[in-house]
Amino acid sequence: MDTYIGQTLLRMIKGDITSQPTEAIVNAANSSLLGGGGVDGAIHRAGGPQILAECIEIRKRQGECPTGQAVITSGGNLPAVYVIHTVGPVWKGGQHGEDELLASAYRNSLTLARKHGIRSISFPSISTGAYRFPVDRAARNALQTVRDYINSGADFAEIRFVLFSENVLKEFQEAWSELGTAGY
Repeated sequence: MDTYIGQTLLRMIKGDITSQPTEAIVNAANSSLLGGGGVDGAIHRAGGPQILAECIEIRKRQGECPTGQAVITSGGNLPAVYVIHTVGPVWKGGQHGEDELLASAYRNSLTLARKHGIRSISFPSISTGAYRFPVDRAARNALQTVRDYINSGADFAEIRFVLFSENVLKEFQEAWSELGTAGY
């Protein structure tokens, strides 16, 4: 599904984030930045040892990456030039600031991309795998956050949501429909 927010192409596709030709991809990382399962493991495997080496250097400088924050490395062997590693929240029932932390993970990833002159970026569905954030709620949060960020004056050529399964893609498409077209 393709649509626009102002001049920014917003694309939602089922696919493998490690094969995206955007300038940057976003890694749904854990706070250790040392790789893991799901998207995180796939990005580290496909990107090769350079990404892990850069994450280790970041850890030496600043320690772990707090939930809602983001750091950037090269893309290693990936088609993307950069990987933005962000830490989404673990779902604890929705009463522990999870929504704001998830929005912060998306906003901080976009801010880091802008700081580095990145014009195209691919996101996974952050926190909806092992961290158990409900997909419908996460999709609304992600799309609203991206829409608001673009409408605040950010200039991206393309933002993709690269979703692992047909079910998650459908949830994102439904969330987009629910958000309506006001402000696009």
